[in-house]
Amino acid sequence: MKSPSPGAPVTIVIPTLNEAATIENLVRRVLATCPGAEVVVVDDASGDGTADRVRALGRTRPVRLVERRGEQGLSTAVLRGLAEARTDLVVVMDADLSHPPEAVPALVRAVEEGADMAVGSRYVPGGALDGWPFLRRLASAAGTLLARPLVRVRDPLAGFFCLRKGLLEGIELRPRGFKILLEILARARPRKVVEIPIRFVDRAAGQSKFGPRERREFLRQVWALYRDLLWKSPRWALRRH
Repeated sequence: MKSPSPGAPVTIVIPTLNEAATIENLVRRVLATCPGAEVVVVDDASGDGTADRVRALGRTRPVRLVERRGEQGLSTAVLRGLAEARTDLVVVMDADLSHPPEAVPALVRAVEEGADMAVGSRYVPGGALDGWPFLRRLASAAGTLLARPLVRVRDPLAGFFCLRKGLLEGIELRPRGFKILLEILARARPRKVVEIPIRFVDRAAGQSKFGPRERREFLRQVWALYRDLLWKSPRWALRRH
């Protein structure tokens, strides 16, 4: 797999909350795959030493730590990382090793070649889910079906994507919960989105942060998007087809 071109530097944004068990391995793999990249880790006051490990990595590698106090949430952490990025080209991925770092060059290349966004997709041919029990797969499928009327992407709830920061200029995002990609896709309305198949594996260590509260936040997010973009602006829906 080719690496991103030297002329297009990229920032990798990784939001973290208690990911000390995986962050070092992830950063090493990301930088081995994309040696010209900078990694920005946005940490929400982890209590397990995640920030200390990132600081140690930053002494010898192009890694920056952004620590947030008094604010939590994956979506707002991603937006903070985008704001901190020194490059226009940015990749967002989870810290738990569920997203393969080796797929980053394909995402970057798709945007370099003209896509507005590239998404690491579990639900296109060649994509797969490993290690998820039936009920979790069912919940993911249900959430995806709820989001489908808003966007034309097969995996709108993915957490692994690449975009240019300029795509968000002048766009009012209302982030909540975990699903920032859905918010960006629905409100920024990128014209060309490429989905790159990935093999999504269950987290390598630590505990999932997606619980009842996050499910409620997702439902509120979907409700807000339906209200703002479909029911208040029916012509918007017609223009999409």
